[in-house]
Amino acid sequence: MSAKRHRLDRFISQHSEFNRKDIRLLLAQKRIFLDHQPAKSASQPIDEFTHVQLDDRVLQDNQPLYIMLYKPAGVVTAVKDDEHKTVLDLIDHPNKDQLHHVGRLDLNTSGLLLLTNDGRFSKKLTHPDHHISKRYHVTLANPIYGSYRKTFQQGIYFAYEGITTRPAELEILNDYQAIITLTEGRYHQIKRMFGHFRNQVIELHRHSIGMLELDSELEPGQWRFLKEEEFALLEQEPNTIMEC
Repeated sequence: MSAKRHRLDRFISQHSEFNRKDIRLLLAQKRIFLDHQPAKSASQPIDEFTHVQLDDRVLQDNQPLYIMLYKPAGVVTAVKDDEHKTVLDLIDHPNKDQLHHVGRLDLNTSGLLLLTNDGRFSKKLTHPDHHISKRYHVTLANPIYGSYRKTFQQGIYFAYEGITTRPAELEILNDYQAIITLTEGRYHQIKRMFGHFRNQVIELHRHSIGMLELDSELEPGQWRFLKEEEFALLEQEPNTIMEC
């Protein structure tokens, strides 16, 4: 979802009795304020979080929302679903209808999910050129072998899409559990990568995006707002993935 941007004159004409020809006079009379400062130009861009005031009327006062959710397994990553409880059903906030999820987790995958009403924020995190890593804890039906690591680092070919996955880092914890770090999110990617070895994923849990980790105090289904210092963690990378 991209951020909504408008020209000032178009916005004012859509939200007041004035038309676009009136804007220059309103500007000269300093009757329009953007983020509590006098507006400067009829073509001045505004987005959904710009505070817009005309005389004593507030025409827009939206606040950005950034939420960390511990998504439980069995809850679908969607804003609406006829069969399953959605991640939006877990959020208790008067403006939750403005939210969208940043990326997605499969129905039976648990862990860290971000929600926001800020399109620029979500686009930045999900754009493939930014290569932001996601780390998952995976439990498998059959033993994991060291030979998996080289294959994951080289990438695995998905015939249906005709693509090869980006290098992924695999840390084997024990015979049946591992940590996998990805910088992309293909459809059912982790399940399909282990499926290359005929090894079924039993449980999948995402515990971090970049250096931002799921709050250990959150229980499945609980959420909280992101803290200011946590935004910087989304810019940092653990540097565990090696290009082959």
